[in-house]
Amino acid sequence: MKKIIGILLLLALFIGLTIGYQKYTAVSTPNVPDKLANNFLEIPTGSTYQDVKDLLIKNEVLIDTAGFDWVAEKMNYRKDKMRSGRFEIQPGWSNRSLIKHLRGGKQSPVKVVLNNERLLEEVAGKVARFIEADSIELITAFNDKALIKKMGLKRETLMTLFIPNTYEFFWNQNAMDFLDRMKKEHKKFWSKNKRKAKAKKQKLSPEEVYTLASIVERESLQKAERPRIAGAYLNRIKRGIKLQADPTVVFATGQFDLRRVLNKHLEFDSPYNTYLYAGLPPGPISMSSISSIDAVLSPESHNYIFFCAKGDGSGTHSFAKTMAGHSQNIKVYKRNLKKRGLR
Repeated sequence: MKKIIGILLLLALFIGLTIGYQKYTAVSTPNVPDKLANNFLEIPTGSTYQDVKDLLIKNEVLIDTAGFDWVAEKMNYRKDKMRSGRFEIQPGWSNRSLIKHLRGGKQSPVKVVLNNERLLEEVAGKVARFIEADSIELITAFNDKALIKKMGLKRETLMTLFIPNTYEFFWNQNAMDFLDRMKKEHKKFWSKNKRKAKAKKQKLSPEEVYTLASIVERESLQKAERPRIAGAYLNRIKRGIKLQADPTVVFATGQFDLRRVLNKHLEFDSPYNTYLYAGLPPGPISMSSISSIDAVLSPESHNYIFFCAKGDGSGTHSFAKTMAGHSQNIKVYKRNLKKRGLR
């Protein structure tokens, strides 16, 4: 009898040690492989526990799913709605470390780069590659007249909200989160370097400055030339002369691959065609760089009202104060093109 009791006790001890070891293994030993194809896990907003588990399996993050379930239960990780976000997973993590990080660890931010997008649709497509909101959600927000009006803008001037830069976001951002952040960055930008005072000096609103800057941006790739070009356009505005800016015609026609603006394009009827309509167009023709915005705010002081490309491949322009001088510059431009076999 004693022998049987002894055997049973030993058996119970063995079972207890086995269960204890299994629990220890489930909690503390590595359950994330030493090598991961993708170290980042993106958990969408509104995900269930099963959704998260399916993502972990799909990304081959878990070695033992049963052990993960057991530890998740013990750590009270299962919720009706799981925490969303983008999380960096470290190889060799235990279930405990993995769950602790997904439940309360820092999100891994993403970098959204905004620079030379022409259209709001392009902005939406670019941003949607980096945050949870898709391009449809973003475009819907961009077209919400009530929302845009609340921000003090119109659909035509919404592009002025976006100041080119690299921004860090958390991945689980929706369209409103994105616009709220852009509004804060916009306010911060215009509060620096006396930009609002400089705009007032030019008798332009920030939106008008941005609109003119977008034209300057498309006129020249040479940053050093932009203050001179901005000065020429401002001189035209002050004298009531039409801007006659080729980039506005390109935008009006939507032919962004247009290499040379012809007379037929100049006749295209659109409020953005500054050959037909005086003053600034209704809004920007693209995103404007900070250098172009500052060029409009601090233009070169001169009496030029005409300019045209040199045509020598330098990407620079010739400037003139009179039509006679401008006509001469055009002749030089044509000769240079001919020399290069482009005309």
